[in-house]
Amino acid sequence: MPISWTETRSEFKSPLRVVASFLWRSRENKTRRCRRLQEQLDQAQGTMAGQQGEIQRQKEEIRALQERVRRLEDQKRQQARMGCRLPEDAALKGHKFGRRMIRLAVNLARVVGFRAAERVMKIVWEWLGVKQQLPDWTTIRTWLLRVGVAALREPIEPAKDWVWMADHSNQIGPEKALVVLGVRASKLPPPGKTLKHEDVHLLMVRPGTAWKREDMAAVYRELAERCGHPRAVLCDGAVELRDGAQCLQNQRPDTIMLQDFKHKAATFLKAAMGDDPRFAEFNTHLGKTRSAIQQTELAHLTPPGQKPKARFMNLASTLDWAATVLWLLDHPEAESRGSLTPQRLEEKLGWLRSFAAELAEWRECQQVVNAGVTFINEQGLFRGAGAQLRAAMGTNLEHAASQQLAQRLVEFVTAAEGQLKEGERLPMSTEILESTFALYKQLERQHSKGGFTSLLAGFGALLKKATDETIRRAFSTVSVKDVQQWTRENLGVTLISKRLATYKEFRSATQLATVT
Repeated sequence: MPISWTETRSEFKSPLRVVASFLWRSRENKTRRCRRLQEQLDQAQGTMAGQQGEIQRQKEEIRALQERVRRLEDQKRQQARMGCRLPEDAALKGHKFGRRMIRLAVNLARVVGFRAAERVMKIVWEWLGVKQQLPDWTTIRTWLLRVGVAALREPIEPAKDWVWMADHSNQIGPEKALVVLGVRASKLPPPGKTLKHEDVHLLMVRPGTAWKREDMAAVYRELAERCGHPRAVLCDGAVELRDGAQCLQNQRPDTIMLQDFKHKAATFLKAAMGDDPRFAEFNTHLGKTRSAIQQTELAHLTPPGQKPKARFMNLASTLDWAATVLWLLDHPEAESRGSLTPQRLEEKLGWLRSFAAELAEWRECQQVVNAGVTFINEQGLFRGAGAQLRAAMGTNLEHAASQQLAQRLVEFVTAAEGQLKEGERLPMSTEILESTFALYKQLERQHSKGGFTSLLAGFGALLKKATDETIRRAFSTVSVKDVQQWTRENLGVTLISKRLATYKEFRSATQLATVT
């Protein structure tokens, strides 16, 4: 039986008040400890409740993900049975096809052509197992023309640093197409980078049979009213393109004329080589050699074809061919000679040995031009460009002709840079313009020799890839009637139309004569 502490208090050594105080403090300590433990318990229970809620949320999320995986697997099995399912592409108002389909077709046509684009799409859709109506090539052509006309109507950002690039292209007959591109000097690619098609804006495409100074002046004034007066006009040196721009200087005195570096270099190269009787003799041998070996075992050594125009702008491939064949003649151990006999090589190509000295000189001249063209394309024109160009073309030239050519090119660039303001940088190459002509001829395919057609309206669609936004804008602002109107106003009766009319009249007259 427990004994009360009051009965044993006489045995305590400490006074009663001390014992009572100790017991009181012990009680308080236990009370505080119990309170702390209760708080910890409450906190742990709250944390546990939160964790239980999180666990429940995660379980629900897992169930939702499992349900989604199940639906995707069902959809995948369904697509495997039914074929591939394409993204949603709601048809545009008044059309059978949506924006995505139109964009795909236009971008394909830009690269492979209209008929090929139709065939490619059919092959891909068949491979995907998708049964869907696809546009034919005539529809794709109409789409591209609408995008092209819309590009011509795009508003031009007003600025004082526009540079216009102008040039003509002709195919057959007296008609030439004038194309003017624009690029802002402040938005040129950084030094070391060349201009790309997406960097330039199409300002004008216009065919015509008469392009005199007065005609170009009228065009420049029209462009100035729409786009503002440019800082510079860059062309290939044609008199009508250059002199026609003088009207712009009446309204903006600081407008300058720049000549394309590559065309000027070709002029200097022609002056250095064109009057050389040895060069004429070399070209005569080239023509004979091409005819003599192109159907023989030496066909892989056939010289490249020379263009009747701008020969000195395309001379590099011919000179490279000559250097390669000379090396082959001097190296019997070369594997590329294959089974060719030395006698056969000497018979057909040995004449090149007599031009070895001239070829070394001509190739060095061409290397000077190549280095200059690369420099101007990547760096542009600026204060100090002439000095840097001299270093780029090399200072260890061996031949007097190449040294003189380099000097003339440096002087040409130095004179041009004198028109620029301090810190100003402008383009001095129209290669981007020439490449747009190449894109157009590639799209024309075999019809590039048949004169300009309504396809010219699609010129503006060739510079940039079509996007959903460009398709939306083009189809909301340009109709098929607008394309037809542009064609009537700018082309009139085309050469192909005249040819077809002539044949039709001939057949009608022939049938009538047969009946009577």
